[in-house]
Amino acid sequence: MIVGVKKDSPLAVSETDKGLYIGSDAIALSLFNNEITYLEDGDIVSVIKDKGVTIYDKDDNEIVRKSQKIAFVSDDLDMGNFQSYMIKEMSEQPVTVAKTLSSIFDDANKKIKLPEMGVDFDKLEHIKIVACGTSYHAGLLAKYWIEEFCPIYVEVDVASEFRYRKPHFKEGGLAIFLSQSGETADTLAALRYCKENKQKILSIVNVPQSTIARESDAVLYTLAGAEICVASTKSLTAQMILLLGLIVGIAAKKGKITSKQEDDLLKQMFMIPSLIEDVLSVSEGIKGIAEKYIKNAEKMLFLGRGYLFPISLEGALKMKELSYIPSEGYAAGEMKHGPIALIDNKTPVVVVAPSNALSEKTASNMQEVSARGGKVILITDKKGKELYQKSASEVILIPSSLDILYPFASVVALQFLSYYTATSKGLDVDKPRNLAKSVTVE
Repeated sequence: MIVGVKKDSPLAVSETDKGLYIGSDAIALSLFNNEITYLEDGDIVSVIKDKGVTIYDKDDNEIVRKSQKIAFVSDDLDMGNFQSYMIKEMSEQPVTVAKTLSSIFDDANKKIKLPEMGVDFDKLEHIKIVACGTSYHAGLLAKYWIEEFCPIYVEVDVASEFRYRKPHFKEGGLAIFLSQSGETADTLAALRYCKENKQKILSIVNVPQSTIARESDAVLYTLAGAEICVASTKSLTAQMILLLGLIVGIAAKKGKITSKQEDDLLKQMFMIPSLIEDVLSVSEGIKGIAEKYIKNAEKMLFLGRGYLFPISLEGALKMKELSYIPSEGYAAGEMKHGPIALIDNKTPVVVVAPSNALSEKTASNMQEVSARGGKVILITDKKGKELYQKSASEVILIPSSLDILYPFASVVALQFLSYYTATSKGLDVDKPRNLAKSVTVE
């Protein structure tokens, strides 16, 4: 007999012909059965062999909770011919980004479909974005996009900090919560805090019927499929495309971009899968860079400006998660304010700088690194390579695009850089030490 009690953290049960299972993660349970039953707070479940599952509510009444089908398919859970789930999931990103973008595109009107949730988007003045880890970096990127297209005040916060602060709330404001699992404990607590303060809740999650999804006014799903590798890759780029689509839709609703501008942006957004394909096609070349310059590094820095500052933070996080090399992401303009003291010949510096209005300033930062013996790995486009490769030890080439779209190709290149660094060190990329896929506790 097994007894489970649901209190704050998620808990679900699954029944199959071969056994009965209790767990907190829908993907883990879906390995046995694609139909699971979520428990509510205060529920007690008893699982007895040959007798099945019995659920009692907080008042000790025997009840039946409705089961839910998990929308993942067996192909998501099968590694196939790939060496790891991570390489498989990175390779799936052109498809998952395309599917996710199509899910919010109104084919008849050729426009973005905004969620129906009682929010007057053309009068929206304030947005809070709350998330953890990789999802937080997607939120930071969204802030840049919002400021580009919409006159909306936007605040981005780490969920573990937000839930204990006393932020100002404007009744009827929009709060967006990002979570791959839909069960992240700090994000869920922050969501409930916002609901108590009369905010409209929009969640972006990858797991249907997860707790965060069920407690939101509206949900946008990242159609990334099951993500098995602990380090998020395809769920991140799916979050990014949803956020960009949402922002373009709001900007059009508010009249801040013309119909032609909206059409042009959407056409470019539908080209993102091909941008990612271009990175996948040259990803093998990143392997040699990782082995030569990063494998034995003692520490690393990741630099970016504008849209690429959040991407540099994500690159540093991935490198820490997978290779265990201490890595920090910085706005490139902050180099003189401390990080430059770390530069020596054992410190590779990854600079994300496609050719744009800010890349000349970033080139100056690269020269500062080179002058102090640091090795610069430059992620840039063809024009950026022509202009700045003299300051770089190696160049990872990404396709040219609109400035607002550079984060997609750049972040995929950084994923591969971290992946190849970890594999060159003989590390398990799917299950890095001390990490969990769903963080369901504080």
